[in-house]
Amino acid sequence: MNSSENKRNNKMIEFYKMSGSGNDFIIIDNRDLSLNIGNLSEFAGKVCQRKFSVGADGLVIIEPSDNADFKWQFYNSDGSVAEMCGNAARCVARFAHIKGISAEKMSWETIAGIISAEVKGDVAKIKLMDPSAVETEIKIDADGQKFTLDSINTGVPHAVVFVDDLDNCDVYTIGRKIRYHEKFAPRGTNADFTAVINRHKIKVRTYERGVEDETLACGTGIVAAALTAAQRGLVDSPTDVLVKSGETLRIYFENKKGLWQEIFLEGKVKIVYQGLLFEEAYK
Repeated sequence: MNSSENKRNNKMIEFYKMSGSGNDFIIIDNRDLSLNIGNLSEFAGKVCQRKFSVGADGLVIIEPSDNADFKWQFYNSDGSVAEMCGNAARCVARFAHIKGISAEKMSWETIAGIISAEVKGDVAKIKLMDPSAVETEIKIDADGQKFTLDSINTGVPHAVVFVDDLDNCDVYTIGRKIRYHEKFAPRGTNADFTAVINRHKIKVRTYERGVEDETLACGTGIVAAALTAAQRGLVDSPTDVLVKSGETLRIYFENKKGLWQEIFLEGKVKIVYQGLLFEEAYK
């Protein structure tokens, strides 16, 4: 190998590409704190850009922690920081296990708090924080269209709209209006469109803040949908959730004295590939 090849390879960054029900993520192990690429938000926006770089819904950077097995920094595909992401958490749990960072049971730090998880094969089950900011029957007007929705924070804010015809729902247009509505200013919200199938099954489609489009799945979004459906007395635990990708995830929850607790998100996680990121991919 000549000197120019050595120089080029020294700038390569090892990463994993993983998918949780169609939500895909770039994961980088930076426990040795050797990652030196400048502004992380700009880096995330560039490597998550489809067709020009790796492409993903988000970037996760794993770092050391004094309070848990590790901690993460999570960025949406537009480079914005997110407090929490359910499907990224499932991917990270399996990543940490297969890389020997943690045992089958683990915990890690996020901006939203400590997340715990358990991995069995390709299935990851995470325990989420208790939700906050629960509001029901919120009526809003968006560009002349009237909506009645519920709002809940399951690590990040979500607005849940119950619809009869989910397949023909204009998730992008309506979701964008809700996401930027003054009710949820200044940070905005994710918008989840939900159809109840029976007492243990729902379907959900989500417009994700930070991705600024409909995604194939949203972990915190389907938890928000399940909990608000339960709040309305429409479903019981466990609730299976069919997402846009065609996969089904399972939500467990309990209600103690009117408060939602013991909330778990469970589903399969795929390792797509392991690779080396060239400097050209983010410069």
